[in-house]
Amino acid sequence: MSGEPSLPDGQPWRESITRAFTRLEDAVYVGLGTLLGAIAVGLLVAVAVAVGQALLGNALPDRAVTLLDRILLILMMVELLYTVQVSFREHTLAPEPFLIVGLIAAIRRLLVLTAEFAGLLQKNEGAFHGAMLELGLLTVMIVALVASLAILRTRPPHGVAERA
Repeated sequence: MSGEPSLPDGQPWRESITRAFTRLEDAVYVGLGTLLGAIAVGLLVAVAVAVGQALLGNALPDRAVTLLDRILLILMMVELLYTVQVSFREHTLAPEPFLIVGLIAAIRRLLVLTAEFAGLLQKNEGAFHGAMLELGLLTVMIVALVASLAILRTRPPHGVAERA
């Protein structure tokens, strides 16, 4: 017999299994954070080089949309990294960071789509109508995400779904 009191429902086993899962979860979060950080730094360096080349080659106006798209992608990576950090540090799952990542993604696509409108208009009418439909859906999605964030900000701070 072990020195730990044995509860009828196997409580010591449950606690050790829970601790093992928590350690595994932490290891996965550290791995995810490391990968996201490496990707964000790599993208940041690539965008900095591209901005330098665009400035030196007098091509900044032509490449502005692509550069903006990449910069917003980096911002999304940083927000995802923050989400992983919060989940690792507090062992909670907060919806706000996910909504912010979705909002950045929707705004990113909206900006790129509106910047490409002139080219779509010259292509054909079907591409333009498809872009207009996507623009409308993105607008509805952005409004819904902002409303969700506003609702979540008004609730008490301890309304987060806590994990063991």
